[in-house]
Amino acid sequence: MDKATDNPQQIEAGRLAEAFRLFSQASEDLAGAYTSLQEQVAGLTAELALANGRLKREIAEKTALTERLALLLDALPAGVAVLDAFGRVEQANPAAAGILGADIEGRNWEEFAASCLAATATPGEWEMPRLRNRRVAVAETRLAASGGRLVLIHDVTEAHRMKAQAARNERLAAMGEMAAGLAHQLRTPLAAALLYAGALENPRLPEAERARCGSRVVERLQHLERLIRDMLTFARGEASGGESIPVSALLAEAAQVFEPLARRREVAFVVADESAGAVVTGNRKTLSGALVNLMENALDACAAGGRVELSAALAEATVCIRVQDNGRGMDATTRERLFEPFFTTRAEGTGLGLAIARGVARAHGGGIEVDSAPGAGALFRLTLPVCAAGIPLSPGPSPARGRGEEERSLAPLAGRGPGRGELCDRVAIL
Repeated sequence: MDKATDNPQQIEAGRLAEAFRLFSQASEDLAGAYTSLQEQVAGLTAELALANGRLKREIAEKTALTERLALLLDALPAGVAVLDAFGRVEQANPAAAGILGADIEGRNWEEFAASCLAATATPGEWEMPRLRNRRVAVAETRLAASGGRLVLIHDVTEAHRMKAQAARNERLAAMGEMAAGLAHQLRTPLAAALLYAGALENPRLPEAERARCGSRVVERLQHLERLIRDMLTFARGEASGGESIPVSALLAEAAQVFEPLARRREVAFVVADESAGAVVTGNRKTLSGALVNLMENALDACAAGGRVELSAALAEATVCIRVQDNGRGMDATTRERLFEPFFTTRAEGTGLGLAIARGVARAHGGGIEVDSAPGAGALFRLTLPVCAAGIPLSPGPSPARGRGEEERSLAPLAGRGPGRGELCDRVAIL
C-alpha cells in the first residue's frame, strides 16, 4: 500500500526536479545571451561613437571648405555663374554682377545673354553696348553630375584695347621700315607720268602719239592713286565691324567683282559654296576686298586658259574660304615674303594687296595660309570664325567630311586647264 502510494509522489517530485533543472539551465542561457547582447551593444555603441566622430569631423571639414570656397568665389576678379539643367542661374558671385552690370541670379542665362551681349569677330568674346561697349570673354563648362553648366566671365576690355594698340604700334613700326620702299614706289609712277606729260608739251607731237601719252599719264596717275589708297588702308588697319554676313553672300559679292576680270583674261572661274549657311561677323566691304585681292593674285599667276576656283566649307567653329589656281606657283623664298608690305614679283604690283588681306583676316579673328610649289599652282586658305544665331558659347560639331574629299579639295590645280566652252564657267552659289 505504502509503495503504491509513494510511487506517484516520487514521480511528481522527479518531474519537479527536472522542471527546475530545465528552468535553471534556461535562466543560465538567458543570462549568457543577455551578457553577450550587452557586449555587442557596447561594441556597436563604441563603433557608432567613432563613426559619429568621423562624421562630425568630415562635416566640419566640408563646412570649412565650403566657407573657403565661398570666400574665394567672392574674391575672384572673374565672374562665375552656376546654371541648372534649364539654364537658370542658381548662383553668381559679386564679380559676375559687377562685370555684367546686373544681378543675374534667378534669371535665364540665354535670355540675358541674347539681350545684353553682342557678338564680335573674336570667338568667345562679346561686347556690351549698354555698358559703353565693354568687352567680355565668356566660356562655359558642363557639370555632369547636375546636368547644369558653369559659366566663366572675364572683363577683357583693357586687354583688347592694349592688343589693338600693340597692333597699331606694329603697323607704325612696319611703316617706318617701309619708308624707303614707299618713296621708291611713289617715285617710279610719278617719274613716268612726268615723262609722258613732258612729251605732251611738244606742239609737233602727232595726235595719235599725244593720245597715247595722255593715256599713259592717266594710267601712271591711277597706279599712283591705287598705291596711296592701299598704303592708307594698310596703315589704318581696317577694323572689323559688327555686321552679320552670310558666307554665301560674301562669295557672291567677291565673285561678281572678279568674274569680268577673269573673262577678260580668258581664265576659267568656278565657285563652289559648301558653307552650310554659315555666318561671319565683321566688315562686309573689307572682307569682300580681301577675297578679291586673293583672287586677283591668283589671276596674275595664271596664263590665258588657266583656272581659278573660289570655294568655302564649314569646319567646326570656323569657315575656310579657299582661292586656288593652276598658275606658275612660287618657291619657298617667295612664300616666306609673300605677305610683306611692298613685296611683289610684278612690275605693276603695289605689293600691298596680300598684306592688306592678311591684316583684314587677323582683324576679324582669322588668318590666311598658303600652299604652293613652282609649277603646281597655289592654294590660299582664309579662315574666319563663324557666328550662329544667338549666343554660340559652345559651337556644335560640323558635318563630317571624308578624308579623301578634304585632300582632293586642298590639292593644287596643277595641270588642270579649262576645256572647250569652260571659260568663265561659274557654278551657281547654293
